[in-house]
Amino acid sequence: MPWEDVPELKGAELIFDADAIEQAYDRIAAQITSQYSDKRPLILSVMIGGIIPAGQIVPRLDFPLEMDYLHATRYRNETRGGDLVWHALPTSSFEDRDIIVIDDILDEGFTLVGIIDALKAGGARSVATAVLVNKIHERKHEGISADFFGVEAPDRYLFGAGMDCKGLGRNAPGIYAIDV
Repeated sequence: MPWEDVPELKGAELIFDADAIEQAYDRIAAQITSQYSDKRPLILSVMIGGIIPAGQIVPRLDFPLEMDYLHATRYRNETRGGDLVWHALPTSSFEDRDIIVIDDILDEGFTLVGIIDALKAGGARSVATAVLVNKIHERKHEGISADFFGVEAPDRYLFGAGMDCKGLGRNAPGIYAIDV
């Protein structure tokens, strides 16, 4: 069944196909490699959406690194964000470490700002962000931008490649836009 035929995702429009996503992962990995190959960074995947981008980007990084995860969310399977809720903190020490946080999307940035602030407060030497999608609009949290991103997307609700719509579509091979 095509994604656009799933009843809850009716009307979805493919905006980036699987090939475009693969190229985006290659670009992100090349940029990270050029800046971090000699630093042995700690890579943190943001659950749940960041697991797919991290699973695609990390194997493309051919240098020593460590990996862990964190789980912080504002959406909880909804289409509107609320307060930041922490479900899991990294178990790795991040004191005096160079950290790269991998997530699916930079939308307004409130989740990433909360994560960055927590990591810096915990003693991280540096915190960089890598997202598959940088959404273009004027509502971003002041001062937030992705250090590495794969594609820029219009200001629409997106799913696929880690992003979901009401819990569905994270595993879609491309990125789809839908009106919610």
